[in-house]
Amino acid sequence: MMPRDSDAPTVMIVHGAWADATSWREVIALLQANGLSVVAVHNPLSALAEDVDAVTRAINLRPSPVVLVGHGYGGTVITQAGNHPGVVALVYIAACAPDIGEAMGDAGNDGPSPALIDRIEVDAGGFLYLPQTVVLEFLAHDLPRVEAMVLAAVQPPIRASALLDRVTEAAWRTKPSWYVVTDEDRIISPVLQREIATRIGARFSSVRAGHVPFLSRPKETAEVILGAVDFVRRG
Repeated sequence: MMPRDSDAPTVMIVHGAWADATSWREVIALLQANGLSVVAVHNPLSALAEDVDAVTRAINLRPSPVVLVGHGYGGTVITQAGNHPGVVALVYIAACAPDIGEAMGDAGNDGPSPALIDRIEVDAGGFLYLPQTVVLEFLAHDLPRVEAMVLAAVQPPIRASALLDRVTEAAWRTKPSWYVVTDEDRIISPVLQREIATRIGARFSSVRAGHVPFLSRPKETAEVILGAVDFVRRG
């Protein structure tokens, strides 16, 4: 492992629905092996404002600039939280990136609904869960079955109303952005992902993976984050 690079920005990971911060363990280890300081936030997935508050508290503890990484719904969170003056770059992983006045739930309104919509379970508190069969078929179809079943068992649900909370500031309008398109994604269409990446002016690349490339393609995921860090280093 390389010694910690004190001049490098901190990488802060913001998970989305149904896969929490610990799911990023392999990517975290790869980044740490490159001398980077990494923080993975456990956001509550209860409301956009509450999730942004969790990320903002973590940013406030960092003495160095921060590269924010957001997955899925986490892209909406970093779009809002990324307006913090300590954030210097954004990395979207198969994520939504709403504009001002938009919510994650607005993404793809002009296209067909994802096939899993009718199979999501909702509890009495309005939180959304994926049945194990849906995790295996849609969320983690490119993972070994044993690993996908573990993901189903530990999934963090998201409150449905959080998907309707609207962004009031869009950090990608003023800060450099990167985007990883997952070409085999069954949660967010790869076509929609490319449209998002183009709209926000992100430097984007693609990987042959489903919706959780940090588990199925950790090396490729880490390489994109390292590219953003190198860009910040060069100033």
